[in-house]
Amino acid sequence: MDLEDIKQFIPQREPIIMVDRLVRVAAEEAVTSLVVRDTLCFVNETGCLSEPGLIEHIAQSASAFAGYAARAAGATKPPVGYIGEVKKFHCYRLPECGEELFTTIAWGPEVGGVRIVSGETRAADEVVAETQMKIFTR
Repeated sequence: MDLEDIKQFIPQREPIIMVDRLVRVAAEEAVTSLVVRDTLCFVNETGCLSEPGLIEHIAQSASAFAGYAARAAGATKPPVGYIGEVKKFHCYRLPECGEELFTTIAWGPEVGGVRIVSGETRAADEVVAETQMKIFTR
């Protein structure tokens, strides 16, 4: 799926879109991609995607997964989610412009509209960031 197609699964719009493609979806896991570009709003002055940008990318990857699942279930609009908590965030290095990131999202349990999500972002074969989030969806 390309950037135009991804818009059907996420509520974000330019200039804040931080996911280029939904690469793969399985029952409890999905993979997204993003090419780091200097036009992204979270790229810092050294040409690297910042820590908040990595967190936003992981959150939007979860949003794309949720939007895909909602569309498959018959929804006409993607659900809107809000980050309630970021836990265990580790940034091992900041990705540079030109690198393609692949993020794996895994669903955890959901209670009362709050879902636990795990995300791992890789550049090539290297893990650059990982986290757990609690996301409230309405």
